[in-house]
Amino acid sequence: MNNIIVGLGEILWDIFSDQKVLGGAPANFAYHVSQQGYKGYIVSSIGNDEFGSEIISLLKDKNLNYIIDINDYPTGVVNIKLNSYGEPQYEIVEDVAWENMLFTKEMEDLARKTSAVCFGTLAQRSLLSHNTINKFLNTVPENCIKIFDINLRQNFYSKSIIQGSLEKADILKLNDHEINVMAELYNMKEMKEQEICLKLKDLFSLEIVILTKGTNGSFIFSNNEISFLHTPKVNVVDTVGAGDAFTAAFITSYLKGKPIKEAHKSAVEVSAFVCRQQGAMPKF
Repeated sequence: MNNIIVGLGEILWDIFSDQKVLGGAPANFAYHVSQQGYKGYIVSSIGNDEFGSEIISLLKDKNLNYIIDINDYPTGVVNIKLNSYGEPQYEIVEDVAWENMLFTKEMEDLARKTSAVCFGTLAQRSLLSHNTINKFLNTVPENCIKIFDINLRQNFYSKSIIQGSLEKADILKLNDHEINVMAELYNMKEMKEQEICLKLKDLFSLEIVILTKGTNGSFIFSNNEISFLHTPKVNVVDTVGAGDAFTAAFITSYLKGKPIKEAHKSAVEVSAFVCRQQGAMPKF
């Protein structure tokens, strides 16, 4: 296998009160994969507009590889407000370019060379992008690692989308809010968080389940161990993209054959670094 790792789904502008920064969970993931020395790709769509042109220019500046289809819909934006803890509240604009992704020959060729791919639920809120994501996942090599970063936003998900994604995934990543949603959907409300993670792991034959709990630490559940690490205390600027950085750092260490605990430690450290910066894509 080569060193190509793909973030598959939305790319957009995160609009803050005083600035806009490049974002979207798959784009953040691809960027942090590249920071870890792998060949990260973002696969998405943008509009034929100024915001779209700015995205291409910035990706070039960041030396981030991309396969991005251009269509007639506007480039995606998310309006973000931060609470007193630096935690983001999202308003995700609908009917935009990334939810109208077509599966191109270029995407197909990339899929056949991909070592790992990370995808979520948000870009699957439209049938067109849902089909494109699944075509990509169906095209990757058999030993490609498929990471489902569930990334539940507003009401843009359904049990059927979650179920289908879990059935394709090797690794599930979720946070403390998302595990409560999963407990509700799968009738596990009486179970503890660790029990839910282990149950989901068994139910969907997952290799690994990752649970991040903000300042309350994080868990990695694998076949042979349960790793827990505390979250470092840092001066938080904002937490946008911290989870994506965590996932990227973990998976790159995992692909290098690092022990689970060591990969987990790397993920925690990178995530803490991102929390100390503004925006989801700071340079190390």
